[in-house]
Amino acid sequence: MTVVKINAITVPADSGDELARRFAARAGAVDNQEGFEGFELLQPTDERTTWLVVTRWRDDEAFEAWRNSPAFEHGHARGRGEGHAHGQTDAGESAKPVAVSSELWSFQLAGGSRPG
Repeated sequence: MTVVKINAITVPADSGDELARRFAARAGAVDNQEGFEGFELLQPTDERTTWLVVTRWRDDEAFEAWRNSPAFEHGHARGRGEGHAHGQTDAGESAKPVAVSSELWSFQLAGGSRPG
């Protein structure tokens, strides 16, 4: 059963481009993780400052295995100047964190349609 994990990341209005750049720099980093099914980064198109990182997983166990992996730790370390949303430059140097806050939402597919 596919599960959906959404990381709702609040960023200052002038930091969205930097958030997108950091995600682009790590594109594909999770693609080979067992049970990973897909990813989208959703940018708000109104006055909101919350971006959504939507990932789909085979099941909760696959998601938790990724959360406990070294790859997750590298991309999401907080407070040490590491990670895509929290502050690491392409050269690995410490950069200012982009996110003001984040919240993880969990869902399972309950219906819908498949593209054609």
